Amino acid sequence: MSEEERFDVRLIVNGAAHDVQVPARRLLSDCIRHDLRLTGTHVGCEHGVCGACTVLVDGVAMRSCLMLTVSADGTEITTVEGLTEPDGTLSPVQQAFEDCHGLQCGFCTPGFLTTITAGLRTNPDPSEDEARELIGGNLCRCTGYQNIVRSVLRAAELQSARDRATLAPAEGAGVAQSEGRA
Repeated sequence: MSEEERFDVRLIVNGAAHDVQVPARRLLSDCIRHDLRLTGTHVGCEHGVCGACTVLVDGVAMRSCLMLTVSADGTEITTVEGLTEPDGTLSPVQQAFEDCHGLQCGFCTPGFLTTITAGLRTNPDPSEDEARELIGGNLCRCTGYQNIVRSVLRAAELQSARDRATLAPAEGAGVAQSEGRA
């Protein structure tokens, strides 16, 4: 029996370049977990139904159990391990899950965190109904989703506050400069 042909693939995962050789049918979820040893991405159903394996591919939430690694060649992938801020603090979504008790066993949490991170980029101020719609493709067997919905809304608040804090010094500097006080 012959060895299956392998393909060279370059992935940028959580900001780091990884060159891997994979068979054509290697799922991205398997590559992330087994080849790159980033085990935060979980595989639940292997059919794209549960959302546990969700990662960001070029900023878009994707089910890594439905994507072939060769299809991800040259893309930027963010796993749950890459959501933490560069200084090690929790991202607004992670902090919201902690604040609102949005997880129980934790198996589905990585998929929720990545899904919500992507969703808040396109809708930074969701209503409760929009929050429910955002997480509608992710399954959790432990909760009634109430605390996860609260986490989405809290993450939006935290993200908005962080964005305002980031913009405020720059805006203040512009005012000071225009008034000749810089």
